Amino acid sequence: MRKKLQLLSALFFAVLSAVATAQTLSLTFDDGLNPDKQPLAASWNQAILDGLKNTNITAMVFPALDRLGGEAGLALIQQWGEQGHAVGNHTSKHRSLASPQLSLNDFIADVAEADVVLNTLPNWMPMLRFPYLKEGDTVEKRDGIREWMRQHGYKAAPVSIDASDWYYNQVYSAWMDAGEPAKAQQVQAAYIEHLLDRATYYDNLAMQVLERRPAHVLLLHTNRINAETIPDVIEAFTQNGWSFVPPLQAFNDPLYVADVDSLPAGESIIWANAKIKGVEGLRYPAEDSVYEEPHLKALGLLPLPTTE
Repeated sequence: MRKKLQLLSALFFAVLSAVATAQTLSLTFDDGLNPDKQPLAASWNQAILDGLKNTNITAMVFPALDRLGGEAGLALIQQWGEQGHAVGNHTSKHRSLASPQLSLNDFIADVAEADVVLNTLPNWMPMLRFPYLKEGDTVEKRDGIREWMRQHGYKAAPVSIDASDWYYNQVYSAWMDAGEPAKAQQVQAAYIEHLLDRATYYDNLAMQVLERRPAHVLLLHTNRINAETIPDVIEAFTQNGWSFVPPLQAFNDPLYVADVDSLPAGESIIWANAKIKGVEGLRYPAEDSVYEEPHLKALGLLPLPTTE
């Protein structure tokens, strides 16, 4: 009997250890699509939603009003809510709170203006995703927006894993528009590799700074490359041992609740914690096109094709 109890105990703690070290990920998408400027906006939006539905993944979208263009773009966001994905706030004008030219009051006005439009959508959640992940270049801005959010029932929606999908989208779209699908497929492969690399980096940084793996939140955008690659992205993460959870579940992790008093405020929440703890070698900005260009050049994917 003692041996059986010891075996059961060992199995129990093995399960607990596996849970504690499991790599979990949630998908969030910023911006939204504008059918007035993007003729394929509706099909791209549907492709992302279909990719999520077919893999039983619940995500969250953070629309910015100026990226939607009006009622047609808002209708696309409504589809997210109707299909069970949470909808948050990415402001009206998508302006950076780290810009010296943007005042706290003007930024708050952007948040409030978007709130009026978005808060009637299905699955609306009063959660703010800061444009460019910038949360203020001064103490007054950083603490001022936090106080406004507390007074108005808002929560922040940080990310733990940042990436440059917006840049890969530019490169991918350029090759597709140039009639070079083989080159575009190379970009897709490099993009998936990039996301896995960034996820591994931030996961390792979390182990260094937090001494644990949080429920990760990945920042993506509603764009062409994700519309045409998201099933492969999900498969790649799954094959590499990641499991998916809804963002609202991930945001319950204590990591996303505590304020981090770094300046300039923002970036990945793990990056911000690492900066506070004095981790050396951190890039600023943490993610950008300049870091990706050498690799894409080596693959023959830069410079971009020219169009007449």
